[in-house]
Amino acid sequence: MTTPRRALIVIDVQNEYVTGDLPIEYPDVQTSLANVGRAMDAARAADIPVVVVQHLSAATSPLFARGSGGAELHPVVASRARDHLVEKSMASAFTGTDLADWLAARQIDTLTIVGYMTHNCDASTINHAVHAGLAVEFLEDATGSVPYENSAGFASAKDIHHAFSVVLQSTFAAVASTDAWLAAVKNGTLLEKGDIYSSNQKARARRNAA
Repeated sequence: MTTPRRALIVIDVQNEYVTGDLPIEYPDVQTSLANVGRAMDAARAADIPVVVVQHLSAATSPLFARGSGGAELHPVVASRARDHLVEKSMASAFTGTDLADWLAARQIDTLTIVGYMTHNCDASTINHAVHAGLAVEFLEDATGSVPYENSAGFASAKDIHHAFSVVLQSTFAAVASTDAWLAAVKNGTLLEKGDIYSSNQKARARRNAA
């Protein structure tokens, strides 16, 4: 297996998710922020390009309003070097941006995703990348979710993050800890994702054994 040509994609690590009106609840945001910083530092040391993504909405928006403090990049990201900045207004970091062209020009074949939120912009970007033929890694302890309640019911941040991580590992991305990714970068290896069939078979075996 050839060494993956990685890029680290740091998605929407903005104040809104830390001190603003959409605080990340699981995993603990201070833990995920620290792991984002570790991933960025390791990428820099390994000559892996770092792309920082920033979500910006209209100035009248209740979240990520352009020009607001909540829309600003969190200091963990703002204080570190980056190779490219992508501004987006949709969930996927590819939609309406130059990200695909920037990656193609550098012959990137593997994206490592960190940042927020697991179930929204991360998942949308991952799905987009997979459909474009890219391999994807998702660092589950450098990301996070918020809880939701609406007409469909209630889901905690932990449940949302966990369910999306399991689904992503089943076919879309290799889901791993930051520590596991650091080891893979050091060894020049690719993290392994699962597949739908084996994921379902294991779940059925667990149920039948209960």
